[in-house]
Amino acid sequence: MKIIILGVGLVGSPMAIDLAKDKEFEVSVADINKHALSKFDNTTINTIIKDLSNPEDVKQLVKKFDLVLNAVPGFIGFQTLKAIIEAGKNVVDIAFFPEDMFLLDELAKKNNVIAISDIGVAPGMSNILIGYIDNLLDTTESVKIYVGGLPKIREWPYEYKAVFSPIDVIEEYTRPARYIENGKEITRPALSDPELMNFPNIGTLEAFNSDGLRSIMKTINAPNMIEKTLRYPGHIEKMAILRETGFFDKKEIEINGKKIRPLDFTAKLLFPKWKLEEGDEDITVMQVIVEGEKDGKKVSYTYDLFDQYNPETKTHSMARTTGYTATMAVRMIAEGLYNRKGVSAPEFIGKYPVCVKFILKGLEERGVVYKEKIKDKS
Repeated sequence: MKIIILGVGLVGSPMAIDLAKDKEFEVSVADINKHALSKFDNTTINTIIKDLSNPEDVKQLVKKFDLVLNAVPGFIGFQTLKAIIEAGKNVVDIAFFPEDMFLLDELAKKNNVIAISDIGVAPGMSNILIGYIDNLLDTTESVKIYVGGLPKIREWPYEYKAVFSPIDVIEEYTRPARYIENGKEITRPALSDPELMNFPNIGTLEAFNSDGLRSIMKTINAPNMIEKTLRYPGHIEKMAILRETGFFDKKEIEINGKKIRPLDFTAKLLFPKWKLEEGDEDITVMQVIVEGEKDGKKVSYTYDLFDQYNPETKTHSMARTTGYTATMAVRMIAEGLYNRKGVSAPEFIGKYPVCVKFILKGLEERGVVYKEKIKDKS
């Protein structure tokens, strides 16, 4: 099977290396960045220098491949996914674009395409587990997701490193957070409703509202659903001060006769401090709690993830937890375990226990382990 990965950034590269270990896959990667492609010198992975910002070029590029893994930046993710579907190619997508994935559902069905979107860690594996438990329960009453990617070493002043696009991180601090409470959609400011939570291996973290439910707001019928982002204590106040002072504003202001967006100025100062350098150790922590009723009894399912940078492979935890979920989805399609045509949110995979078991087993083999706890709450 010929597979091409579009984009070889923090997550794209580990995905290519992981897939290339399988003899049945012939793996190619495409990116405009020659330096990013140079890391595949002296490997079996084919490299293609290509500007992926033009959908027509993408469409022509993917035509000779059997399956596409879309790992381009979010701002071109939707148009890239559309081009792949128009080319009639099955696709696994981790671009995490802001547009509604289901706008491409009819197009994918028309072109007989399997398209799995948002298939990372959260969204991604969190959705799969929620879909799985929702399918087991007679009634789902509550869904809670707590997730964060953090540096292992806390360095003043921010005690944070951006494990994905820093601009997307700032969006988490400015975009209003939507969640479901008593069957109604509620909108609250990002960074609101802080909680202090204790996690093994880490200690105390603070959780705050973020707009991370994405597709499950539409696809899961539960009266209470929320996602919160995790950071080291004190981070909320620092980000709130910057936001309320206007450092994240996109509206231009004038300084000495020149117009500038405060966000651009802030990014210039913040991003070097937030940059996750090669060799910097990171951790990923996630807890997914689904509560409901089964056979007349109230039951709670909890999944806990704690993952760390792998010094042997020099792979960041966020790349492992995100990328290996996507590569297991590729294998799932390749083995014929999942063949639903159209655009699938990850929770759709959860409806098929054989697929959930397959992905969890593959992740565990790669050192990414989800621990399950089941409680009878009757």
